[in-house]
Amino acid sequence: MWLKPEEILLKNAFKLWVTEKDNEYFVLQRRRGYGEGGGGLTGLLVGTLDTVLDSTSKVAPYRILHHTPDSQVYWSIACGVTKEEIDQHWDWLQQNIMRTLSVFDSTEDITSFVQGKIRGLIAEEGKTSLVLEDDPEKFREALLRFEKWFELPAQEKLVTYYSCSYWKGKVPCQGWLYLSTNFLCFYSYLLGSEVKLIISWDEIWRLEKTSNVILTESIHVLAHGEDHYFSMLLHLSETFVIMEQLANYSIKRLFDKEAFQGEPALSDPLQITKRGLEAHAKSEQFRAFFRLPKEENLLEVHESFLWVPFSHFNTLGKICLSENYLCFASQDGSQCHIIIPMREVINVEKPDSSSRALTVCVRGKRALRFSEVRDYQRLANTIRSRCGISASPQHSASSEAIRGECQSLINHFEDNPEDVTLMVGQKDTSKAVSTEALMTVFHPQDVENLDPKMLKEKMKEQSWNIHFSEYGRGTSMFFTKKTRDLIVRGVPESLRGELWMLFSGAVNDMATHPGYYTELVEQSLGTSTLATDEIERDLHRSLPEHPAFQSDTGISALRRVLTAYAYRNPKIGYCQAMNILTSVLLLYAKEEEAFWLLVAVCERMLPDYFNRRIIGALVDQAVFEDLIRENLPQLVEHMTDLSFFSSVSLSWFLTLFISVLPIESAVNVVDCFFYDGIKAILQLGLAVLDYNMEALIACNDDAEAVTILNRFFDSVTNKDSPLPPTVQQASVGNNDKASHVSVDISELIREAYEKYGHFRSEEVESSRKRNKLHVIQTLEDTTKQNVIRVVSQDVRFTSSQLDELYNLFKRQHFLSCYWTMKSPALLHHDPSLAYLEQYQLGFQQFSELFSLLEPWAFCASKSTLSLWVFRLIDENQDGLVNFKEFCYALDTLYGVSFTNKLKFLFKLHLPPALSQTVSLAFTGSPLHLKEQRVQQFLPTIEDSSHLTRLAAFDLPEDGVIRKSPERGRGKVDLQAYLKQWQNEILKKEETIKDLPRINQAQFIQFSKTLYNIFHGDPEEESLYRAVAHVTSLLLRMEEVGRRLQEPSSPPAEATQPASTAASVEASSTQEASGDPKTSDASGSHSSQEGAAEQPDPDWSFSFEQVLASLLNEPAIVGFFERHVHIQTKLGQARVAQLKLKANK
Repeated sequence: MWLKPEEILLKNAFKLWVTEKDNEYFVLQRRRGYGEGGGGLTGLLVGTLDTVLDSTSKVAPYRILHHTPDSQVYWSIACGVTKEEIDQHWDWLQQNIMRTLSVFDSTEDITSFVQGKIRGLIAEEGKTSLVLEDDPEKFREALLRFEKWFELPAQEKLVTYYSCSYWKGKVPCQGWLYLSTNFLCFYSYLLGSEVKLIISWDEIWRLEKTSNVILTESIHVLAHGEDHYFSMLLHLSETFVIMEQLANYSIKRLFDKEAFQGEPALSDPLQITKRGLEAHAKSEQFRAFFRLPKEENLLEVHESFLWVPFSHFNTLGKICLSENYLCFASQDGSQCHIIIPMREVINVEKPDSSSRALTVCVRGKRALRFSEVRDYQRLANTIRSRCGISASPQHSASSEAIRGECQSLINHFEDNPEDVTLMVGQKDTSKAVSTEALMTVFHPQDVENLDPKMLKEKMKEQSWNIHFSEYGRGTSMFFTKKTRDLIVRGVPESLRGELWMLFSGAVNDMATHPGYYTELVEQSLGTSTLATDEIERDLHRSLPEHPAFQSDTGISALRRVLTAYAYRNPKIGYCQAMNILTSVLLLYAKEEEAFWLLVAVCERMLPDYFNRRIIGALVDQAVFEDLIRENLPQLVEHMTDLSFFSSVSLSWFLTLFISVLPIESAVNVVDCFFYDGIKAILQLGLAVLDYNMEALIACNDDAEAVTILNRFFDSVTNKDSPLPPTVQQASVGNNDKASHVSVDISELIREAYEKYGHFRSEEVESSRKRNKLHVIQTLEDTTKQNVIRVVSQDVRFTSSQLDELYNLFKRQHFLSCYWTMKSPALLHHDPSLAYLEQYQLGFQQFSELFSLLEPWAFCASKSTLSLWVFRLIDENQDGLVNFKEFCYALDTLYGVSFTNKLKFLFKLHLPPALSQTVSLAFTGSPLHLKEQRVQQFLPTIEDSSHLTRLAAFDLPEDGVIRKSPERGRGKVDLQAYLKQWQNEILKKEETIKDLPRINQAQFIQFSKTLYNIFHGDPEEESLYRAVAHVTSLLLRMEEVGRRLQEPSSPPAEATQPASTAASVEASSTQEASGDPKTSDASGSHSSQEGAAEQPDPDWSFSFEQVLASLLNEPAIVGFFERHVHIQTKLGQARVAQLKLKANK
């Protein structure tokens, strides 16, 4: 490998290098302790020194130096792992450089020329692969060490590397941590002790930053039940973010089957870079904080001051710029932030270059002044270009008018800072959908009504109007601490829908997708899927007490919104609890607004909540348990098992307390949720437990605790609600209300914010990421136990053996996904399938794993045999094999029953395992095999290249793997599932009498398979003779039988089986001997013979005949009944599985 030229003052410092070749300008050296005469104490010391100092010499012990005769300075220009590699570089220098150097007069010119040439070679090599790395030269050297030490497949992409200490027990090992797309690797070499660690990201259960007495700060990794600690990192936070991103990327790609189509930095696992991961992490945090669509990415960040007119001072913060939004967040504790959509910007001015300020004018007579912006001119130009505003001095009349208006606003704003009337915005009155919020239809406000509740409602509205006049209204409103205070006190009924849209970011989604909802409704109208069936079933269970959902108006709106969302996002489709949430949204928002609110909740605010495994809710429950431990220690002391709170709080998270609180109280919780996100639900949950602390500590069992919480929720009221009793939700436990003191929801929420509002949303997100790994791995472990429990009933393997087999099977599945986004497993994964079908293998993956585990390691023609096994066990013929089918094959082959093994081999030579085309090939049929679709499955092809063509078997013509019954958006035929299930239950044990007879071509191939299996066995000769004897015996028996049945048949015809016996014996022996010339000659000869004389198609054997004949051969019976230890094979497969992939 060519190296960036670096100066070396002492070419043989401490005599660590031995010169092997030299000339006038170059020296080739070998590291002492490597190669000939290496090892011993010198090798140990040099190896340790190289590892600690991160020297390339550890993996590249050869180097080439450049020097000139009159200089003592040497330049390292190349290194090599092997002698052959360094010799190639040396020869290239001799042929291309040495002749040119003679024309230079100055030694400085010679050195400059050599250095320039080497840098050119490096630049040429790194044009494609290393262009995105921060330091390509250093990265090339690290990549060389990574490939040499860990021997991973060539496609594996190294992302970054760090120097650190790895704690093995209580002893730290100084070495290097390498983070790649799919693996976490560590290497250390100290005084002959080598430590090598390779962990797949998908195997990690926990990843967190920790600290204790010994380790001030370290990164803790839990995998395979073992704890790993990495410390002494120079940039620990940066390292942890990269590790967190890689683990999350692996989880989403492999478990959730996400394709990252809208994220170029993550769309190709072969092009993942540290820079891309860091940018992705910042964009994620940016989108979560400002509630922006997932298409937005953080492009620029600028520190600046923003003039805040309602406070009359400049607040320090950061300007964050994305493709379509200009956002600002304060950093001085004022909790002020603002979101400005680019579509709202009408002009950008630079009134004062001395203060490096720019002013952004937005619709609604608003102007925002940013000052002390370091690169204000470029920022202004960027905003102009993204808004489509021309920076040219020539403007149209309308542009001049706008500019003049903005300038007057700016001047007025500067001269009269106390005048806050400029902050009055304009409410968006566009009506994309004609329907109104259901609450306005079924409970219109009575203006004449002046009862105390309505007066308080009017006071709330007045407070919000004053807030709007000070802080603005609409998309460019200031979000401050005062905004949260108003939310806690309660949102007026008339403003609830508008504020939900604003706080959730749904207002931006709807503005940027005009007409989208109407199109979805039209497209989804009349569709019939499993989701629509579930929606219809749950429509009348959604707030049934509310008048709006006792009429067709509310039910129809709910149906349209849920069906449109299921059509938009088939990955989620429909999940229980979505109906309850959508019902409340429809009460206060228009139909289209309710749809976009549902999108914001399901896709941004509550990620992974509404799917089959409700992973998001389980993750937040784990976060909730952590918060209980931190904030309610008394409760933890009494109830050591916090899983009770996880089970009882599931509905709190899934429905945002709507299912447990009366509707008039629950909407106040939803108000807080849209402003503060999941943090509001977590802190309210803590407040509920705190309020009932004494009662929960005193209860004796879980049932009593559930009763206490239910009574509490029934007693929660909203004393300020203006809704009439007909609209308010009836409480379940009204009879017991007298015995329980009522609690006002506003007081409960206020208490939650005062006691538990101290933790930040960023901490919640960090805890979510930390707990997600553990939740997913726990679910995966449960799935594994369920699969093992089902499979163990049909096989003789122990639970521990099945556990290891499952891990190998699952890893093989992932190996097909590691380096591509287009593997069949990723493209056609269906999470709705049973857990037994979650991980399946196509033929290519099955063949690799089967070759590692089959009992006959010396078996020739492995690829052909694995193809037949694959076809045989693939019962539904979908081109995929599940774990149960895989275990069935291995159980048969590792069993001790001679009859079962023989029956399995016999069935391998019958359709569908041995296709009809293969049989015809042996009978010499004149069919043109090139026109057949299964030509690639011909077992006569011996070259290994046909393995790649076998991959076509994985998918049908349209590329979609289908189950029976057919999957997809179409309606699932439940009757077909029931029928399939009934057939499996009634399936009787197959007897040997049920097997069809084997014809001539199939029998010839069966004999060849036996010869291949026996090849290489110590008793090979006796086994060959036994097979030949059985073959001859069977064919003569057939000849006698035919003579008895057809006495009038001509003699020539009767002698055909005898000649066939000879041909079988000859061809089988030749094939087993491994002589390619003999085998080819035999094949061509038999093909010509077969074309000349057609065999009788009725000629065949039954399984009983084959079994009876082979039972008379003790050598064959002994071979098949010989016990093979699968445990040994499993251990070998664990080590060889990844290496096999690397070698391929």
